[in-house]
Amino acid sequence: MTDAIILRIERFSFPQGAVCVERRNRGCTLTYAASGTPVARLRLDSDHVEVPYRSPRTDRWSPTGPFGRTILPLDQDLRFIAAETIF
Repeated sequence: MTDAIILRIERFSFPQGAVCVERRNRGCTLTYAASGTPVARLRLDSDHVEVPYRSPRTDRWSPTGPFGRTILPLDQDLRFIAAETIF
């Protein structure tokens, strides 16, 4: 992911609080700035981004969709993270 994308993510107004973005492996990990708690993982897939979340049950990244992976454009992904209660 490019620095411009990382800045877009960090500037997005999440209702739960500001997030920090860190590049890891093939994507970025979002954590809450205040607590350091993992929020989501963004994996770039061509011009769309997959959004797994950190499952408290398994302590692993899990798919967010009811039928598997959720892959959306970045702006929709950020709105999805802001609106869903699992984040």
